[in-house]
Amino acid sequence: MVEGSMTQGAGRGPEVERTATLRDFRVPAYVHEAGPFPRPVPPVVTVAPPVEEGLPDAYTPTQRDLPVINRGDTVQVAVDPEAEEAPQPAVPQGALFVVGDVHGYLDELLAALRGKGLVDSEGRWCAGTARLWFLGDFTDRGPDGIGVIDLVMRLSAEAAASGGYCKALMGNHELLLLGAKRFGDTPVQSGAGTATFQAAWLLNGGQKSDMDRLQDHHLQWMSRLDAVEEVDGHLLVHSDTTAYLDYGDSIEAVNDTVRDALTRNDADEVWDLFRKFTKRFSFRDEGGADAVRSLLDTYGGTRIVHGHSPIPYLLGEVGSEDGEDTAGPVVEGPHVYADGLAIAMDGGVTMAGKLLVQQLPLDA
Repeated sequence: MVEGSMTQGAGRGPEVERTATLRDFRVPAYVHEAGPFPRPVPPVVTVAPPVEEGLPDAYTPTQRDLPVINRGDTVQVAVDPEAEEAPQPAVPQGALFVVGDVHGYLDELLAALRGKGLVDSEGRWCAGTARLWFLGDFTDRGPDGIGVIDLVMRLSAEAAASGGYCKALMGNHELLLLGAKRFGDTPVQSGAGTATFQAAWLLNGGQKSDMDRLQDHHLQWMSRLDAVEEVDGHLLVHSDTTAYLDYGDSIEAVNDTVRDALTRNDADEVWDLFRKFTKRFSFRDEGGADAVRSLLDTYGGTRIVHGHSPIPYLLGEVGSEDGEDTAGPVVEGPHVYADGLAIAMDGGVTMAGKLLVQQLPLDA
C-alpha cells in the first residue's frame, strides 16, 4: 500500500502455497563486494509449474514463482489507449480512481495520471474533488521508487487542498523495504530455514538508489499506511489473499493490528506480516469467488479491488522482464474475475505491461 499528515491512519477458499527454497533468500554475490552496489538485473520471468495444495504455511513467493492460468470465464475491461495519451477534459466531481502497482516507474505513472486528467503537464493535482487510491507497491524493480513515494505524498497534500484526496494502501514491497532498512541482515525465522529482509529485498528487485535516498519521513509514511479500505462499495486491498482475515474482523481492527506490529519493531513479526501479504491467487480457480465473499462479508463492499498479482499471469500471457525474445504481455485494462467479484489492477508494468489507472465503478 491519506489522512493525518499525508497518510490515512486507514475465508473460505484455498490459499495456494508452497515451501520456499533456499534460493528464494540467496543474496547475490555482488552484495558482498566493496564499493557501490550494481543495480540488480531483473530475472527472466518463467512459468512455474502449478503448485499443490496442503503445503506448510511458510511460502514467500517471488516474481519467479507465479503460476500461469488461462481461464475462459474472465473479462477484461478495455482501456482506450488514446485516452491515456492526452489529458481528459474534466474529471467529474468526486470521481473515484484506483492505481495498480507502480514499482518505481515514475514516468509511466505521471503519463497515466495525466491521461485521466488527474495531474497537469507539471505533475500537479488538477482534478479538484476527485478521489485517488494507490493499491501499494511503490518501490523495487523499477528505476525511481522514492520518486514515486515523493509524488504520492505531494499529491496527497495538493488533492486535500482542492477538496479531493489521494491515499495509499500498504503493499508487500513497502513491508519489504521497511524491513530491509530496519533489520538488514538480522536473521528471521522464515519457515524454510534462516532468511533476512536484506536478501529478500534484493531478490525481489530492491534498488540501491532507493535505499540511498530513503529518509525518515518516507519510513514514517510507509509505516502508517492502511492495509484495507472500503470506498463506494469497493473493498480495496493490495494482495489477492484472505490473509487479511488473520489480522481482525473489521477494517479498523486490521489496520490497527498492522500498524501496531510495525510499531513493535520485531523482525520476526514484521517478516510474518510480509510473508502473509505476499501470498496470492486466493481468488482464482475453484473456490475463488467464495474466498472473495469471505472478505466482503467480513469487511463490507460488493466487489474487491486488488493489485499484487500481475494480470498477464492471470491471463496466461507471459513475457520477460528484460523485454527480449518476446512481444510482451498484452494488457488492455483491469481484469474482472471470480464471478465478477474481483478486479485485478496490476497491469504488469515491470514486464512491459501497462501501469493502470482506472475510474470506478466499472461497467462490467
